[in-house]
Amino acid sequence: MCGRYAASRSPEDLRSTFGIEAWEPAEELAADWNVAPTKEVPAVLDRPRKDDPGAGPVRQLRTLTWGLVPSWAKTPDGGARMINARAETVHEKTAYRRPFSARRCILPADGYYEWLTGADERQLEEKGKRKRPRKQPYFVTPADGSVMALAGLYEFWRDPSLPGDHPGAWRVTCSVITTEAETAPFAGAPAEGPRSLADIHPRMPLVLTPDRWDAWLDPARTEVEVVRPLLAPPPAGLLRAYPVATAVSDVRNNGPQLVAELAAPEEGTLF
Repeated sequence: MCGRYAASRSPEDLRSTFGIEAWEPAEELAADWNVAPTKEVPAVLDRPRKDDPGAGPVRQLRTLTWGLVPSWAKTPDGGARMINARAETVHEKTAYRRPFSARRCILPADGYYEWLTGADERQLEEKGKRKRPRKQPYFVTPADGSVMALAGLYEFWRDPSLPGDHPGAWRVTCSVITTEAETAPFAGAPAEGPRSLADIHPRMPLVLTPDRWDAWLDPARTEVEVVRPLLAPPPAGLLRAYPVATAVSDVRNNGPQLVAELAAPEEGTLF
């Protein structure tokens, strides 16, 4: 799954990387090294041009809320539970089917965090130990330092309690698509400890390579059989993972120190 990530790139950087044509400075977000569900996040999406719909879509940088609220939901309360959509079934699920067809986006990230899971913790529970050790967080990021383009979906939700001209009448929310984690050794894998992303967690966000960005964002591609091939995982070896401080586990903590690489897992953590 993907429940926390870092997004510190400036709008100018994203504009250059993704070919952004339109963005509202008022929507600019501060760098965030501890993005959590229900937070506002930057997103890249293609929308029809209002002044000339026939001229093709315009690429925008928008601010969305992480946690998708279906258009038919009575309240937005369930959004926090809909931060991820599984690539294997996203085209079938009622909440994601329509966004998958025509409302796809890219969520730019520096990388994402994952907490090591495995047999160790289960064994401790079986032994009856009440106090669980802290899980060791890892930061997964492109090995070459480039931006990580997470495949996402977005949706519009109308708040029926507000008049149509109210600035909060419409909410635009999003979800990250996940896939099976890579089993091949990641770049710079250590001799001891997890060597693949699957060793850390069985799921990972679906990362889009640049050659798929235009097709993924194109709202004219609405047929499931046309879009689903874009959900193939990226080639192995593009990402690396390393341990980071457990401070990231507290959403109140923020700053570039959260992505600083540790020489070894923190003492007292599962690794």
